[in-house]
Amino acid sequence: MWDFSTEPEFQKKLDWIKAFVHEEVEPLDLVFNKFCQCYDVTDAKAVAAVKPLQEEVKRQGLWAPHMGPHLGGQGFGMVKLALINEILGRSAWGPRVFGSQAPDSGNAEIIAMYGTEAQKQRYLQPLLDGEIVSCFSMTEPQGGSDPSVFTTTAVRDGDHWVINGEKWFSSNACWASFLICMAVTKPDAPLMERFSMFLVPKETPGVEIIRDVGMFNEPLAHGEGAESYVRYNNVCVPADAMLGPEGHGFTTAQDRLAGGRLHHAMRSVGACQKLLDMMCERALSRTTAKGTLASKQSVQLQIADTAMEVQQFRLMVMHAAWLMDQGDHKNAYTAIGMAKALTAKTYRELVVRAMHLHGALGLTNELPLGEMFVTAMVMGIADGPTETHKLNVAKRILKQYQPTDGLFPSTHIPSRLPAARKKLEKYL
Repeated sequence: MWDFSTEPEFQKKLDWIKAFVHEEVEPLDLVFNKFCQCYDVTDAKAVAAVKPLQEEVKRQGLWAPHMGPHLGGQGFGMVKLALINEILGRSAWGPRVFGSQAPDSGNAEIIAMYGTEAQKQRYLQPLLDGEIVSCFSMTEPQGGSDPSVFTTTAVRDGDHWVINGEKWFSSNACWASFLICMAVTKPDAPLMERFSMFLVPKETPGVEIIRDVGMFNEPLAHGEGAESYVRYNNVCVPADAMLGPEGHGFTTAQDRLAGGRLHHAMRSVGACQKLLDMMCERALSRTTAKGTLASKQSVQLQIADTAMEVQQFRLMVMHAAWLMDQGDHKNAYTAIGMAKALTAKTYRELVVRAMHLHGALGLTNELPLGEMFVTAMVMGIADGPTETHKLNVAKRILKQYQPTDGLFPSTHIPSRLPAARKKLEKYL
């Protein structure tokens, strides 16, 4: 059954979230406004401001909406999560206040799926309680996100594994209590059976943060970027630090990244809606010599294009979420790949359009557009580059088709016409 309605009781929750984010959470974006400051659990002032908001979210029964009830979440499912996330995506602090921030949400999901009871107690519970943040340490400096060229290894030594190698763009490692490291444990195995995941406490000897890399809108000398360049120097972890079975790391990563990609898309819908809101307000407020910007046909066309693109994007994300809720993972992964590729394209094009409509003000640090532009660019890289998703989508779609048997395409009119005439000859 196709249905675009929202249950009245759940709509009340969405209305509360929308008002709460606007009135209580968005002020955090203005005051604690360093890039990725929402992940800094060492910032005592920010933590003190966030804690009562998180407690209120818990009282409302909305904490960790991505997790099942048995883990302290709500078990809403992907469609309802998408409706929540498109509100949270309007605020940098929104996901943190609701306990659903990336990469912690994805890390929590795979620990819940593959972790032992001891691992869940040590890592998952404090993560779900909002006491710590975590890091997904997979990408490498020489090969990016292509696992076929990963060089970080983990070698068994008695009751321990010894990890050596370097990881790039290990988000939030500077603040994380632990890292989930993907390493080669079976170098001679087929690609998808070559890797394993390890839970590595950051204080483990040999874990070295070479430097914390900032985005291109942050000064190089600032030294407080959130994308860490990490080296593992003979990092020794016990055998029970492995997350899931040996050789299962590739599958674990895909399970984690698929959900993470969809979460990124969900939050980006909210950001794109915010861009449309900003454009409409500006168009109605800014006056030129011959009327408001909103009276100009070229601006009206931009508003119409933006509204249509936001709606197209939103519906694609909601469809992917619906497929996940139906358990149709085969088609869901195709839909998620399409949504993830469209995320970067839509977000990037809309933020540039909004900048242009705001004139010189749109280029300043007095509006959130600059930071949104950086985030839009990140969406084309994070959890896999856009090109990879497009290639995977194309491969899945092509599997649904067969080549034609003859010289001409199946839609070739001269080839089809004789059979059509014979079928309808009594009318001719």
